[in-house]
Amino acid sequence: MTANRGRTIFERIIDREIPAEIVFEDEDFIAIRDIAPKAPIHLLVIPKRHTERVDDITDAAEMGRLWLTAVKVAREQADDYRFVVNCGEGGGQVVFHTHIHILAGWQTGPESDTE
Repeated sequence: MTANRGRTIFERIIDREIPAEIVFEDEDFIAIRDIAPKAPIHLLVIPKRHTERVDDITDAAEMGRLWLTAVKVAREQADDYRFVVNCGEGGGQVVFHTHIHILAGWQTGPESDTE
């Protein structure tokens, strides 16, 4: 954490200062249920090491572990799923701590591929 940046809500969840429904956790990642779900199943996979955006991760192994963790969590929750990553304010990012959204649980799929 830098001196000029406040702690994100995800850092506070990781540190157990804010409650969350945790569905997965290991040494490097935590996955929680989104408190404002956009699908019947809406999870967030969050690296414990803070980067503001997914494209700030420059280590291939770290990036691979993030995506493999997201796949593992998604497959534990649903047969079919969607990943969404927002990068920057213009890309719809609200919390500036890298995270992957897992959306799933529709009976016949979402209405469109951009929903």
